[in-house]
Amino acid sequence: MFGFWILVFLASPPLVNNRGVNEGEISAWHYASRKPVRVRWQNGIISHLDKAETQPSRDLWIAPSLFDNQVNGYGGIDFQQDNVTEADLLSAVRQMRRDGCAEFFLTLITDEWSKLTARFQYLKRLRDSSAPEIKNAIVGWHIEGPFLSDKPGFHGAHNPAFMCDPAPEKIREFKTIAGDDPLLLTIAPERNGAIDAIALCTSLGIEVSLGHTNAPLEILRRAVEAGAKAFTHLGNGCPRELDRHDNILWRIFETPGISASLIPDQIHVSPELFRLIHRVINPKNIFYTTDAMSAGGAPPGIYKLQKYELEVGADQIVRQPGKTNFAGSALRPIDGIFRAAKMLERPWQEVWPRFSTQPLKLMGLRHDFKVGQPANFCVLRFSETNELAELRTWSRGLQT
Repeated sequence: MFGFWILVFLASPPLVNNRGVNEGEISAWHYASRKPVRVRWQNGIISHLDKAETQPSRDLWIAPSLFDNQVNGYGGIDFQQDNVTEADLLSAVRQMRRDGCAEFFLTLITDEWSKLTARFQYLKRLRDSSAPEIKNAIVGWHIEGPFLSDKPGFHGAHNPAFMCDPAPEKIREFKTIAGDDPLLLTIAPERNGAIDAIALCTSLGIEVSLGHTNAPLEILRRAVEAGAKAFTHLGNGCPRELDRHDNILWRIFETPGISASLIPDQIHVSPELFRLIHRVINPKNIFYTTDAMSAGGAPPGIYKLQKYELEVGADQIVRQPGKTNFAGSALRPIDGIFRAAKMLERPWQEVWPRFSTQPLKLMGLRHDFKVGQPANFCVLRFSETNELAELRTWSRGLQT
């Protein structure tokens, strides 16, 4: 039903009665209740959310804006470079919002320790000194590495030469840089000292996701007991060929108390495995991410990821030239919603929370679309053939 490029902006009457810069109201069908609601906001905060006085157009829907906890770059902007500017961040933020995502975690991947920490410090200062539009979008940080497995297949596109153990002083250095901002670390729990490091992270308010790992089942369970909450892009960061009797997928299925992120692009996880994961793991413990690199939301071409040049074809598969493994994705958040719905053969409204409220809650952030919360929401208009015809996103009451 929904193609790879589903977003078509149509000339249409205004969707919203805007009374001011960041206040207004709209009546639409609520994505969860499937009932007509009227939403009003003032000073960027939802002030009323009640039954619509008049029934809105049948094709107009409202839902909380999307949230992505793993964005390595977007719209031609690579966050792994040392010369990222405020204009670059603004461009990426606006393109993410254009594609339904009002908030995300800026993600940095494995690099030489001094370069990685310097890049993190620089981007933190840049974000903090930037315009509110940027600060309201980049709501936290995800460091994916260097505490990962250096084994072939499991390190993925990360340079294994820079992998290291999560020593306490390294964990504290990341926390010092992040300050009070939400911080997520992806860790392979089989590394030396990893279980103690996960416990330290938990005590410091750092969220931990497991990933790029070939840890035994017992180690995975100990990691969850120490405070790890999630698994980073399940189905990826592992060899293309796995032992049919004992592999990281089966072990995660056997690990209670863990949530899993999935890349819902029909590429990184096959539709069959995607459906199986939703049967084995409680869907309330599943959330989606783009794992986007600089090609996200951009046309096919050559894009940067750190020092590497990556090829992105019309099929949106991201690869290092001459290699078969994937290297991040070019998925747009809004496309992820409809591809997930197609794979699961479920209504888009049902999968929406897995790319919005569920990951926000997991990261300890606000997660309710209700009065008193920021006016972050998407308004969707559908065509007569049930194709998405128009998408507009509000952040703190300001429209894309």
